[in-house]
Amino acid sequence: MIESGLPYSVPVRLIQVGAGLDRRLEPDAAERARIAKSLDLASLDAFEADMRLEPHGNVGWRVSGRVRADAVQTCGLTLELLPVHIDAKFSIPLTESVETESDEIDVTLDDDAPDLIEDGQIDLGQYAVEQLALKLDPFPRKPGAEFVQPEEPAEISPFAVLKQLRPSDEG
Repeated sequence: MIESGLPYSVPVRLIQVGAGLDRRLEPDAAERARIAKSLDLASLDAFEADMRLEPHGNVGWRVSGRVRADAVQTCGLTLELLPVHIDAKFSIPLTESVETESDEIDVTLDDDAPDLIEDGQIDLGQYAVEQLALKLDPFPRKPGAEFVQPEEPAEISPFAVLKQLRPSDEG
């Protein structure tokens, strides 16, 4: 079942995990097309993720694994297609959200803070897509491609255009 706005969803309830859970995620062609569209890829030819979800510490969880993908990005300068191979390991700490009776919202900017688990489940598909997105170049550029600023016209005004349309006195 795909939640609205998510290109790939594989929810797992924490009560199903026990001492640990291993999953291999291999989206089909339609799911890869949705992922490619959401990540602005020309194509996503292959994508798989080996995921491990396990208890971590006294009150936490950890999702770890490896994502592998063959994708095609578009060069931001030349618009040429750039094949990309991703093979990366990851590890993400998780913690269950704790109900508080305060109206205050606690915002932290700590990068090492664990992700919050909501409603007693996590979405392995969402984490796999997120890890793929983090490994893609946000500004893909063909090797050697450089942006060259075009020369600005010497005279910028509507009258300059009209001057070019006026018949010359030479003829």
